[in-house]
Amino acid sequence: MAFPHQFLDEVKLRTSLSEVIGRRVQLRKKGREWEGLCPFHKEKTPSFTVNEEKGFYHCFGCGEHGSVFDFIMKTDGLSFPETVERLTADAGMQVPQDTPEERQRSEKRKSLEDVTEAACKWFERSLHMPEGKVALDYLRERGLDDDTIGTFRLGFAPNSRNALKGALLRDEIPENLLVDAGLLIRPPDDRMPDDRRDNSAYDRFRGRVMFPIMNRQGHVIAFGGRILGDGEPKYLNSPETPIFHKGQVLYGLGQALAAARKSGHMIVTEGYMDVIAMHMAGFHEAVAPLGTALTEDHLRALWKVVREPVLCFDGDKAGQRAAARAAERALPLLKSGYGLRFAELPMGEDPDTLVRNKGRDAMQGVLDRALPLSEVLWRMETGGRVPRTPEARATLQNKLGEYARRIDDPTVRTHFAASFKERIWQGSGGGYGGKSDRGDWKLGAKGRKTPAAIAISSAGSHVTHLGPARRRLEILLATLINHPILYDDVAEHLGALDFTPAGEALDNLRQEVLKTLAVESGLDYQGLLDHLIENGFTSALNALMGADVLGDAVFARPDAEPKDALDGWGHTFSRMREEELDLEILEAVEKNKAEYSEEMTERIVFLRQEKLRLSADYPTDT
Repeated sequence: MAFPHQFLDEVKLRTSLSEVIGRRVQLRKKGREWEGLCPFHKEKTPSFTVNEEKGFYHCFGCGEHGSVFDFIMKTDGLSFPETVERLTADAGMQVPQDTPEERQRSEKRKSLEDVTEAACKWFERSLHMPEGKVALDYLRERGLDDDTIGTFRLGFAPNSRNALKGALLRDEIPENLLVDAGLLIRPPDDRMPDDRRDNSAYDRFRGRVMFPIMNRQGHVIAFGGRILGDGEPKYLNSPETPIFHKGQVLYGLGQALAAARKSGHMIVTEGYMDVIAMHMAGFHEAVAPLGTALTEDHLRALWKVVREPVLCFDGDKAGQRAAARAAERALPLLKSGYGLRFAELPMGEDPDTLVRNKGRDAMQGVLDRALPLSEVLWRMETGGRVPRTPEARATLQNKLGEYARRIDDPTVRTHFAASFKERIWQGSGGGYGGKSDRGDWKLGAKGRKTPAAIAISSAGSHVTHLGPARRRLEILLATLINHPILYDDVAEHLGALDFTPAGEALDNLRQEVLKTLAVESGLDYQGLLDHLIENGFTSALNALMGADVLGDAVFARPDAEPKDALDGWGHTFSRMREEELDLEILEAVEKNKAEYSEEMTERIVFLRQEKLRLSADYPTDT
């Protein structure tokens, strides 16, 4: 059967080429592409590349080249229809039936895109006509320049019932297509006198600044219009049409794709002007849903471009509710290597007002402080405070456990549940946000106190362990780099450590190592080194892999047995944790002397038991 071209494009958009090929070929990231050994001929040096952005693979050795459809047909021996059916099912779509009706619908969709394109051009011309001066002045007042207006193809709909209709009818576009494209409204016949029924359809958008809505390929498929002056609704979107489904479309995605793939970031805001303001401030990776909550289709579209988009909703109650809904909606879809971060704007601000009033740096600061999904869920249920009683903690564990149980991926589900449980029963000493001596709550540097970062102030004393801790941090990181196979065993602990004493360069290296191995779980030692060197970490690697570090820890060297490396890593980490526990116990005892409480007494008992367990697991020093 013949499949509609638009349908095949949608299947490819919903399918990750690197994931499909990665099931057959061990791929590693190289710049903006992936590479591996060609599955179509024998080779020892990789010459097979995958370009996710352009949607094709190519082998420089044997010349094989094609799309995701070609790859499956050649590797699995399937016909084209069988391949389409498989990918369609994986993408959660349905194969259209090859019927005269479906062919007619496909032709109509093409026609409707022609209609919306013609309307867009007319709105653009109207903006620069005398009647569009009020709209152009409005855009100028909002700080938009000609380049921005042109990039987003902004326009103007005159305050007339028939201006657009008359113009496009003169271009011989049938009225029924204008109605089907959502550009005209045709009221029911019984609302119009008999002599006006044939001419009853009228312009949907009147007296509004027009924002064309484009699909991923950059084709205009719908519009949003902002009213000038008083009136409701303030923003009006096109209705659902055969080419526009608002729960699947993100405003600005076409403009954001190239920048997002280059930077590895994508920012989700709430509205048209937020996207445009962010673009003008240099954040070209910004997009927005269309007057609806973030949907599962939106999340899939974002994850197809980047692995951890940042949601940046307005700093008001409505924005907080939108973030909470997005967090819960994402849970069933989470899988290893993919997530969300949430940037919290100041109360009363949105991205548009923040960048216009306070500049790019203020916005960058908000993005830099974005929290991971697990932290947002934690704060939703706790407000940052761990309950005092065991009964309340058990209730909290059940609530947070319910979030974890919604995650379909077993690995991610297990990590969420374990992390929540640990934070609950370690009281205020674990995770993001510890209670300071002043009694307020704040975000820790990496979410956990360690001996390297703790400085206890009690009766004027000041205790630090910066020297030994730095070397141990270096050893832990060097061990993982030289033995990537340990990732599953050590990643969570290494990611929770505070690397401040080791310096920013080493912290950045740690984050790149964890991020890379999360995506490429099969990467070996040499492959990881190549990736780190290609991405500018040569100086940090030279400092880390010197004799001073590896001389202190034979198990960290590349030639050590993986079992010895894991045992050595565990001993080193456990010694750091024991020192941390010693300091936490000291702090808790001093506080309990100053002001006795049952909660603090319970915490002292818990910390001492934790130290005994660690001593039993690793009885000798490293």
